[in-house]
Amino acid sequence: MAGTITELLLLAHYEDIAQFVPLVLIATTLAVIAWHTARPSAENVLMLQVVMTLFLFAGVAGIAFHFQGAAEFQREMDPSQAWWDLFRKVLRVQAPPVLAPGLMIQLGLLGLIYTYHHPAAESAVD
Repeated sequence: MAGTITELLLLAHYEDIAQFVPLVLIATTLAVIAWHTARPSAENVLMLQVVMTLFLFAGVAGIAFHFQGAAEFQREMDPSQAWWDLFRKVLRVQAPPVLAPGLMIQLGLLGLIYTYHHPAAESAVD
């Protein structure tokens, strides 16, 4: 996550409000992880689950935003292209990388796997 937030900052991924979402989510998650590392509890496990679920939604939304941006650019270059040709081109473009937000989905799934039946949360249920 530290590498991802650094990369996003170096790429100036903060030009509009939607681009702040991964920055805020990653920063929040790093704070929650620090809290969880210092003092594991059912509350911070639940907070991790909430933030990781938000990662999943942000990843899906990010893929949609990246796809839309790349498709608009491709349409400007050739407005006559068929939808399937446009789709194939958009998946191959390097800027914006359409599947890059998939990393948010991966991080969210890893976090949810980590918190699944976590001992700190399990002891609070007993």
